[in-house]
Amino acid sequence: MTWRSRTFSSCFCSLLFAAAALPATFTARIELADSREPGVRRQKNFSGVVVWLEPAGRPAPLPAALRTYTMSQKGKRFLPHVLAIPVGATVEFPNFDPIFHNAFSNFAGQPFDTGLYPPGTTRKVRFHRDGVVQVFCNIHSTMSAIIVVVNTPYFAVSPPNGEIRFEGILPGPYRLRIWHERASEATLKALERAVEVSDAGAPQSISLRISEAGYIAVPHTNKYGHDYPPESGNIVYPGARK
Repeated sequence: MTWRSRTFSSCFCSLLFAAAALPATFTARIELADSREPGVRRQKNFSGVVVWLEPAGRPAPLPAALRTYTMSQKGKRFLPHVLAIPVGATVEFPNFDPIFHNAFSNFAGQPFDTGLYPPGTTRKVRFHRDGVVQVFCNIHSTMSAIIVVVNTPYFAVSPPNGEIRFEGILPGPYRLRIWHERASEATLKALERAVEVSDAGAPQSISLRISEAGYIAVPHTNKYGHDYPPESGNIVYPGARK
């Protein structure tokens, strides 16, 4: 076989492999059960569940580009309350309130501390490893949020209707993983499973019923490990309108 024919055969095989590995579609339908939350019980709001697919037995493909995500501080709330990002991505924390804020995390995932900063400014944090990062404000005890950092480009946070759609997935075996703030670790672990994503001609779907039974909200301390003072108040920027 000549060099030219060998090259042609190699290219032809690569084309055949690429054609055989067309991007696929995978759908997950989320349902929350045994909840005490009014939004879940009355409005069937199934938002805030993070679902991701980890390639099994092979490295995860790298994201096309690592973008900057935003978790705003507005009305003494973190928005969105639940954010999913890939490893290596940056999260920006703009302060849209007329008061100071201080976002921090002392929990597993990646500890960080933005320090105290005024209205109209922002801070950025890059997340270097996967894990669940619980975010709080050192000034306002009621402010909390979650950042789930995953080692795969295939992830999503469920909207109110609970329907998640992954597109452009390479066919092959995956480990499906789930995180939900109001579900126990044992419940989430039991929902994990191996899935085989087929080619583009056979979209795949899965239903996940997540129980919130036994969920108990645990109070948190400030970044120094102390309880928040009773008047966990506002540090107002001079000249700002309350």
